[in-house]
Amino acid sequence: MSKIIGKPLSAIPWEDKPEGYDKPVWRYSQNPIIGRHDIPIANSIFNSAVVPFGDGYAGVFRCDSLSVSMDIFAGFSKDAVHWEISHEPITFLGEDPEVTKREYRYDPRVTWIEDRYYITWCNGYHGPTIGVAYTFDFQKFYQLENAFLPYNRNGVLFPRRIGGRFMMLSRPSDTGHTPFGDIYISQSPDMEFWGHHRFVMGVVPGDLSAWQSMKIGPGPCPIETDEGWLLIYHGVLRTCSGYVYRMGCALLDLEEPWKVKMRSRMYLLAPEMLYEQTGDVPNVVFPCAALADAATGRIAVYYGCADTVTGLAFTTVDELMNWMKKYPL
Repeated sequence: MSKIIGKPLSAIPWEDKPEGYDKPVWRYSQNPIIGRHDIPIANSIFNSAVVPFGDGYAGVFRCDSLSVSMDIFAGFSKDAVHWEISHEPITFLGEDPEVTKREYRYDPRVTWIEDRYYITWCNGYHGPTIGVAYTFDFQKFYQLENAFLPYNRNGVLFPRRIGGRFMMLSRPSDTGHTPFGDIYISQSPDMEFWGHHRFVMGVVPGDLSAWQSMKIGPGPCPIETDEGWLLIYHGVLRTCSGYVYRMGCALLDLEEPWKVKMRSRMYLLAPEMLYEQTGDVPNVVFPCAALADAATGRIAVYYGCADTVTGLAFTTVDELMNWMKKYPL
């Protein structure tokens, strides 16, 4: 059995796997947990991230407004299912107005590192790049320098330093709906200057694993286990009727996380429910956050559905490890 390294989170949301269900990830029976209009100005709420905070949970949420502008909002919850999300977007404080000037903001991730919560998101700065900020209380947010030059998406931090350096996964991109994409890792001594870029893993051409044949991108912050860093990610297939986003997983080396130890050939979750197939962008499951309980190995995954609402799914570290071993790439 594999073990999650970290603190017990016994109060995370959970439902047992349905009887007779044979896949490694199963949906919450009350999905979606956040509707598209759950705050007054929202057109959609999706691709968002949550973490334990105080005696409950906090999060940062992508809310596209009724003008369909993209921004991120803070929210709080006692049970990580029912959320109270601010009606106003986050205002980032920073020394340089050129950096804090808003062009657009979307698809945030959040993780606790050392003494504060770090937020990363796709930030508009002459095109998409990776914004970085931190907070102590989810009330005030302090923005740092953008991590990379345009163009880049899906900046995902590891939850601790590795070899004395911060580590971030990302997917270099272009200005549009990028028709390509591999996952890379970058390192930083101070969360400001990023370098030592290394290739992690790429798309799979052909039909060996076609669900991830066009582009891939990191999802939730990697989960530390005794076997390596467990990474949940998204993969994209281009079809005759558009793109389809599915969920997969890989295992990265603990000390050299640009080295892939295992990877799933079969996907974990695909858009099958109406709320995943129908919305502003059809046929999308897009994981952005995971709560992991070291005591039980349970994992609760938060994912965007059809770029419209937010869903919740469940798995365990052993389910994912066994899936990769049964269907290796």
